[in-house]
Amino acid sequence: FLKTGQFWHVSDLHLDPTYHITPDRTKVCSSSKGANASNPGPFGDFLCDSPYQLILSAFAFMKDSKQQVSFMIWTGDSPPHVPVKELSTKLVISIIGNMSSTIRNFFPDLQVFPALGNHDYWPQDQLPVTTSEVYNAVGDFWKPWLTDEAINTFRKGGFYTQLFESSDSSQPLRIISLNTNLYYSPNSVTVNITDPANQFAWLEGILETSSQKKEKVYIIGHVPIGYLPYARNTTAIREYYNERLVKIFRKYSSVIAGQFFGHTHRDSIMVLLDEEEKPVNSLFVAPAVTPVKNVWQMESNNPGVRLYQYDLLDYSLLDLWQFYLDLRDANKKNESNWKLEYILTKAYGIEDLKPESLYEMAKQLSVPHSTLFEHYYSNFIVSYDKTIVCEEGCKTCQICAIQYLDYSSYTDCINREATWR
Repeated sequence: FLKTGQFWHVSDLHLDPTYHITPDRTKVCSSSKGANASNPGPFGDFLCDSPYQLILSAFAFMKDSKQQVSFMIWTGDSPPHVPVKELSTKLVISIIGNMSSTIRNFFPDLQVFPALGNHDYWPQDQLPVTTSEVYNAVGDFWKPWLTDEAINTFRKGGFYTQLFESSDSSQPLRIISLNTNLYYSPNSVTVNITDPANQFAWLEGILETSSQKKEKVYIIGHVPIGYLPYARNTTAIREYYNERLVKIFRKYSSVIAGQFFGHTHRDSIMVLLDEEEKPVNSLFVAPAVTPVKNVWQMESNNPGVRLYQYDLLDYSLLDLWQFYLDLRDANKKNESNWKLEYILTKAYGIEDLKPESLYEMAKQLSVPHSTLFEHYYSNFIVSYDKTIVCEEGCKTCQICAIQYLDYSSYTDCINREATWR
């Protein structure tokens, strides 16, 4: 009998403290940037970031679900998407503090492993390579969850590592929380720096030690590696940094039992292949709690939170349960009814979430006119709109991004798909 453990993953809360219902639709929330909110209700609007009530309903749902979990990962982005002048260092710090204490109030005894997002700084995206007011303040907020050693590392560069010791497991799990915002394309602080904050050297050192000690590692971070599934030929982080991370993760793939990111607000998977195209790592991008989209975007996402199940012996991932709130429905009924959207192994007919299984799934999705891919795309936008289809070029981007994380293999995939058509 498989002994299983569970953990929560939440991402991209993006609290908008200005959200309020008012007849003037342009004034509902700062995050709509002057646009008319589409259909605002108590739990939010697709043109606004999260009202506090939406965030409370997500955590209340998680708490009331009575799931037995070992820990939670929280992959960043607490402040709203508003013009730079509407925020400040002080405001950003207070919003992160507010979200940290909200989580603590709901789950006073739960171990939480957080990561910083690109909005968890002011001005946004410009996370520095040395200690800063934000790193220091956030380090203080996260003291209840992190060891002194982790906090000290965090204060210097916004990343840390910590062991998770569990009574149920023979070996401990190492969490590595990366500051991938240092590699994010809009971060002008790190332009021309080969190893911002020496995070690459640090990461390789930790993984090398883990490998010698036969530890298992979960990598968590905000901005994911690989290619964006909705934009052709575009990595979320700068290409050079992406190549470096892919190389490191390939080298230490036997140590890494899972990788978890946020940032895109969408639900997607990636499979890291080695040089021989053998699947060696499973990566997951969790959808956002915020339902926000820009006026010009066709699609958004319903708010989501997720639960993973893992093998207590070797920390390999067994399954994930994605939960969501149908925002239109919740606003209409004035109550939040979070529901199970899908269970990954059941939805895609695979055994578990190990790299081999995800690779099988990826191949199934690549089949022309695959109805499975239609489900995948519906989950990608968290059941936002069943009528939106993703075909041809749209599907090519998705399929290539799932399986190819480095420049040469991704480019080959895109070119290959283009010549088929």
